Amino acid sequence: MKKEDVNGDMPRIIAVDFDGTIVKNKWPEIGEINEHVVKEMRREDKNGTVIILWTCRTGKELEEAIKFCYENDIPIDYANENCEWVKNHFDGEGIKVFAHKYIDDKAVYVDDWVKGA
Repeated sequence: MKKEDVNGDMPRIIAVDFDGTIVKNKWPEIGEINEHVVKEMRREDKNGTVIILWTCRTGKELEEAIKFCYENDIPIDYANENCEWVKNHFDGEGIKVFAHKYIDDKAVYVDDWVKGA
């Protein structure tokens, strides 16, 4: 059973960037694992969270990132796509990946941005 099938309820979903977040930024190569990020991903996975690999990588580089995650026991359920619950609930695929939280080294918290911090 997939995580999002439990009781038909919306699962907790996080989208995690690859370069600079899961691994240190060494584009186009794959950098060293950011252990503190992976530790939190594993904790989220154990709690039933759906984890989406959310990256600008495409093609061969995306496949390398996915393979790297699997080979290093880094939990991901989807890569650059919405989970099945979102696809079914919203009748298809949107352009933006839906998540409750987006974890990215380039992220800015909106309230800080508005305040000019």
